[in-house]
Amino acid sequence: MIIDFHTHIFPEAIAQRTIEKLEAAANIKAHSDGTLTGLKASMQKAGVDYSVILPVVTKPSQFQSVNRYAASINGHDSILSFGGIHPDNEDIPQCLSFIRDLGLSGIKLHPDYQRVHINDPRYLEIITQAVNLGLIVTIHAGIDVGLPSEVHCPPDEAIQMLTYVKQHANHPEHAKIILAHTGGWKQWDAVEELLVGKPVYFDLAYTFGFISSEQLLRIIQNHGANRILFATDSPWNDQAHDIQALRELGLAPAEEAAILGGNAARLLGL
Repeated sequence: MIIDFHTHIFPEAIAQRTIEKLEAAANIKAHSDGTLTGLKASMQKAGVDYSVILPVVTKPSQFQSVNRYAASINGHDSILSFGGIHPDNEDIPQCLSFIRDLGLSGIKLHPDYQRVHINDPRYLEIITQAVNLGLIVTIHAGIDVGLPSEVHCPPDEAIQMLTYVKQHANHPEHAKIILAHTGGWKQWDAVEELLVGKPVYFDLAYTFGFISSEQLLRIIQNHGANRILFATDSPWNDQAHDIQALRELGLAPAEEAAILGGNAARLLGL
């Protein structure tokens, strides 16, 4: 089984202009059109069994619409969707319960797009409450290629967040927290120094092509392949390319299988 744990889509009506805007901001080119149909075509081409969609709530007023749309596509045609929440949403426990009751397995936080540092008390409350509810928490970590001027989840602040959750969650040993982009995009030296070996998952979204194979393999082996999740950041990286790149790292067959899907299946309860 192959599970892409980090993908994005946009509603058909706005997908084209959204992709064009993001391409211009980041000076990159998308590998699909950013629609649900485009993601499914990519999955079929690459042999991906499930894709997890990670919506981002960029302002509090989007909370209801984003999460109701996520629920409408969740569990259909090999598509799973997380929910989204903004740190300025009111009544965080109620919002998180709403996401859980919609049948969504987790939430996506994007500190750069939400303009809040990951060690901010608002995020600390969200993440701790989400852990208490059994929700998976995926967090954009490191530099965002489209917003490089300020990093809102660098490795040192991620450590502060993890420490807070460990101290305040009801059962921190059951926390399912994922730092995307292999712990922190283009901050991988600091990831190795501060985060490798800590009780947190890394996803591989938008990693291949930006990190040396030697450093990536070292991070995987030192962190533990059981806490690494295959992910592409589709449409920004090509699913077929990233699967092949992972297979060329030289991992043991059991490690490769765990990263491609086994770890994700366990987290998602598949």
